[in-house]
Parts: sequence; structure tokens; C-alpha cells
Amino acid sequence: MADRDATEVRVELGLTTVGDLVSYLPRRHQKPGDLARIHELEVEEHVTLIADVIRAESMRMHNKRGTRQEIEITDGFGVVKVAFFNQPWRVQQFHEGQRGMFSGKVSLYRGKLQLTHPDCIPLKELEDEAGVVEFTKRPMAIYPATAKLQSWRIQKLIRGALTLLPVVPDPVPVDIRALRNELDYDSAIRLMHAPMGERDLGSAMETLKFTEAFLLQTALLQPRYLSATQPATARPVKTGGYRDRLDATLPFELTSDQREVGATIEAEIASEKPMNRLLQGEVGSGKTLVAVRAMLQVAESGGQSALLAPTEVLANQHLRSITESLGPDLAAELMPTLLTGSLTRAERQKAMLRIVTGDARIIVGTHALLTDTVEFADLGFVVIDEQHRFGVEQRESLRRKGKTSPHTLVLTATPIPRTVAMTTFGDLDVSTLRVMPSGRAGISTFMVSLADHPQWIDRVWARTAEELAAGRQAFVVCPSIEPGENEDATAASVQLVLEELRASPVLRGRRIEPLHGKMTAEDKDATMRRFAAGDIEVLVATTVIEVGVNVPNASTMVVLDADRFGISQLHQMRGRVGRGEHPGVCLLVTSAPPQSLAYERIEAVAATIDGFELAERDLELRREGDVLGARQSGGKSSLKVLRVTRDGEVIEDARGAVMALLNEDPKLKYEPELRSALERLSGYEIEHLEMG
Repeated sequence: MADRDATEVRVELGLTTVGDLVSYLPRRHQKPGDLARIHELEVEEHVTLIADVIRAESMRMHNKRGTRQEIEITDGFGVVKVAFFNQPWRVQQFHEGQRGMFSGKVSLYRGKLQLTHPDCIPLKELEDEAGVVEFTKRPMAIYPATAKLQSWRIQKLIRGALTLLPVVPDPVPVDIRALRNELDYDSAIRLMHAPMGERDLGSAMETLKFTEAFLLQTALLQPRYLSATQPATARPVKTGGYRDRLDATLPFELTSDQREVGATIEAEIASEKPMNRLLQGEVGSGKTLVAVRAMLQVAESGGQSALLAPTEVLANQHLRSITESLGPDLAAELMPTLLTGSLTRAERQKAMLRIVTGDARIIVGTHALLTDTVEFADLGFVVIDEQHRFGVEQRESLRRKGKTSPHTLVLTATPIPRTVAMTTFGDLDVSTLRVMPSGRAGISTFMVSLADHPQWIDRVWARTAEELAAGRQAFVVCPSIEPGENEDATAASVQLVLEELRASPVLRGRRIEPLHGKMTAEDKDATMRRFAAGDIEVLVATTVIEVGVNVPNASTMVVLDADRFGISQLHQMRGRVGRGEHPGVCLLVTSAPPQSLAYERIEAVAATIDGFELAERDLELRREGDVLGARQSGGKSSLKVLRVTRDGEVIEDARGAVMALLNEDPKLKYEPELRSALERLSGYEIEHLEMG
């Protein structure tokens, strides 16, 4: 590759090596076919033309900003227009007299046929016209391109690189590949870039999907198999011990799910093999109680448990609920201790002393637990609450504080579809709590569409006032804290909504207070304490209340601009109400137009309270890139050909093959190509897959 080409590839595509270049796969393949004739074109037809330019012009558009480029071409049998928008350089690329190849879909514009934004290239940039004609009889690789580096040039560079490249090593062991009757990796890569026919593409794609799934599953599972070589301390349960004492004081019966999952965790913690388990369950299904019972099992042998929470509000609440669950006697013996960044120096020193001496058997904290200065006497159990809020290194840095490998339990209230669980939490065994504890009144959810009925917002506040008059409390959630924080200045903000509600005729005189991320940790905790005690009637908040907040008297959840939140966020926020004896009501307020994707999301949440059903619906509605990332609104996927939304069987096959391999060779001593491929995997891929 020439230096100029290498520079362009690095600058435009971010690729630095020949290996990166040949791994840059086509985004699609144009179906093969003979060259079309202009006079035979039909609307909606995908065609490839070779034609001469007879006119090229760039002009300003009348009704909106920007420019339109019109290029008129002929093949001797007819004339057709080719249109581009805001690409003025096209008139230089295809000047009068230039011959080019144009591939795209025929459309109708003002009663005349045209090609709009086709894939195209001047023929002088290809080897020869005969080669072009032959090229159109095979699937045509179309690459993600830029204005300065078109698909055609990328293809030419890749094909040139492949002629010089020796056989590309296959990271998948040859015996696994043979069992699957697949192409080797080298053949698949070459056919993906230059297929002779549709069958080639199918075979290549099958190999590449399995390769990607195999690599990612290996990256996720190998640390688990390696940690198994570093035994944990077995923590058997003690009859009549701490856990039995807790169970004897519970004012309710454990659900069947809690008992079953508890028995599984009990057995794993009693083993020298480190437990690595994900516990997923609906909001309010009792995950924290399952974790606390496991903590008490660990405490029997003098071991300590650390619960890592994503926010100080949640850490404070966890500490309070754990202390209340234990009762005064157990709490005095186990000394539950809080460690967060907002503690005073004296409070921090006191907490650190309890932790390092082992007096504190249960420690609840935020990122403050991860600092180097925090030392445990005997860390035996790590609980990560809402794992998706933490990075890989954060989780591991806490685990490394144990003298032996601590047992680990990850909690999530976001139900996870099976294929996503295998990928985003591939290193964890999965348990599920589906049965809800008795005694909850439930939640009714309604979509309030202001697009058609703007006056309905008055009914929202009237309904809220009715609940307050009955002695209950309400949450009002806004997407921003102050006006103009989001790109759209119209987004509801805590600041403005707080003023409006305090001045509202139906809510005037009610005790209405804010809660958001710009408040100090001390103020947030104080506000939550007052709300839990009933001193505040309406809490106007951001999504800081999304996870773990427990106020049984709160019966109303109003989410403003609900279209700005994802399905799992809406489901989480809804779970803050209906947690006690009073029925909950959730009002999802939106101005999103009907038939929009945002409208569909809200409709889905209003239609069911089943989080597992919503998780599957979420998977259908979200973009692929968002499945593995943390954002609800979509984003770039780190995967190249594998799609979690449709390739569950491939992922499962790869997982099985990887587990069998790691059972025999956890360090991959006999798989040098696989080791090398893992080293090349970007941190972006692994971190996003593990963060979920």
C-alpha cells in the first residue's frame, strides 16, 4: 500500500495495519446482474449502469438549506439523472465526458426516473472496463465509506492487500472448525471481500459469525476458568447461626424462587470454587434479601461481604434496609458499615478501622470501596448492585482485595434476554427470581399522549392530587435538571417543573421538593429520608430514583417526556411505586408522534408489567449497537457480523465449544493463534460486553 493510501486509511477509517484493513468488512453486497440499459429501467429496480456524463451541475435548493447535485448520464440507449445532496465535489468527480459506473435503486422524481445517492465510481479508477463488466456479474462488496475514501477505493486497497497477504491464521482450533464443517478463517475473509456467488457469501458469513462469537466467549469465560485455579475460601452455612436467626425473624415467607436460588448460592459459597453468579429479577422480587442471607452465611466463618452500589442514595438505602432486616442484635454483632466519598474524615477513619479489623462483617459502599487505601480483614463475598453501572476493572479491583478469590454475586433488576445474557454476562451463571412476594397491590400504567390531547396534562396533576389527598406520595421524573441541558430546550426540567407544581392550583400548598445529581450526597440522602418519612409529598427528580429507592407509601409515578427514556428505564422507574399496600399508578407523559419508535416503546411499557416480556420487546425495538452498550437510545456496536438479536444459536454453540476447550486448557497453552487473536481484541469490545 502506498504511503498516501496508508495515511488516508488511517485518518479516514482509523485502521493502522494490513490486518485491520482486511478485517474491515463490507456492510453489504450488491446483488450481481448484467449491466442494465437506461431505456429499460423500472422504478424500485436495483441496477448497475456504465454510462457517460453529459452534464454535471451543483445548485442551491429553494425550499431548504443545502445544495443538490444533478449529473445527467447516457449509455447510448437513453438518458437518466443521478442526484446527490450536499456533495458538491461530485461535479468534479463526474465532469462532462467522464465515464463511470453507477449502482443504486431507481426512483421517481417529478415524474422522471433518477438514481439518488447511488454507489458510483469513475471507470478510470478501476483496472479496465472489461474487469468492470465481469465485476457486475458477481456480488459487489459495498464498504462503509467516507467522502474522501469511497467504497470503490477501499475495495481496491483491500484486494491489493489480500494478494500480498500470506494465509490469515485461524483463531478457532482446527478440530472445532472441522466438527462444524466450516471454511477456515482465511478462506472466509477472502470470499467476504471477493465472492464469486451468493453461496460463497453464506459460507463466509457462517465462519465469520462463529469466529466472532468464539473469540468473545473465550474473552469472557477465560478469566473465570483461570480464577477457578485460585480457590476461594469455603463458607459453609451453620445450623442455628446468623442466617437461621435472620430467617426466624422475617415477617413473611420466602418465595419459592428465593428458596431455590438461595439453596444454589448456599452450595456454591460452601465450595472452594469461586462463585460467579448473576441474579436477575423484577423490581421488588427480593434480590437484596437473597444477597443478605448469603452475606450471613459468609459471616459465620468471620468473613466479610462488600456490597458495591452505583450511587450514594442507593448505598445509604441499602445500609438502612440491611440494618433494619438484621434487627438490633444481629446488627450489633455484624456491624453493617457505610463507606462513601461524602463521609467526613472522622467518619471515614472510623469506617476504615472497622473494615480492616474485621469488626464490620457487612460493608456497603460506592466507588469509595475501590480505592487503594481500603483494606479488608477477610473479604469473602462481593455483591455488585446494578452491574451495568460499573466497568470491568472496577469490579475486578474489588475482588482483588480478598486474600483468596471472593465469591461474587451480581444483581440486576433489568431482566435480560437469554442471548444477551450469554454475551454481556458471559462469565456468569444466571439465576432468576420471577415470583413476586405477596402483599403488593400492583401497578396500573397509562400512556398520556399530549400530541393529540395536550389538555390531558391537567388531568395528570389532578390524578396526582387525588393520591396525595388519600395520604399517599408521588414521584415526578424529568429528563433534565435545568432548562436547556439537553439538545432540545423543550425537555422537562426539575427546576421548571418544581416551580410549576408549587404554583399549580391543584397542588399548591403541598410539600414538593427536588432530588437530582447536582445536589450534595448529604442533601440527597436527607431528602430521601424526609420522603421516606412522609415529610415530603411530591419528589421532583431525575433518574437518580431509578434504582433501589423503597418508599412503600409512594403510589404515583409521573414520567414527563417519557419518550426520552428507554424501556428498561421506564420499567425501573415504574417499580418505585406500588411497593406496599396501596395500588400504584404510573403515568407516562409524551409528546412523541404516534407511529414513532419512541411512541412504540412507551406503548410497550404501558401494555405489560412483565419485565421479561419487556426485555424481549426492548431487544426487538433497539438498534443492535445498543444491545451491548449502556445507552438506552442506541449506539455503535462493537460487533462486526454477529448480531445478538438473531444469532443466539451461534452464540450458544460457541459458548459450548469454548467451555469444553477451557476445561482442558484454561491458559490456552496449546492455542497460540487464539491467544494472539485475544490480545488483538480491542478494550472497547471486551469492556462493553462485560459491562452489558
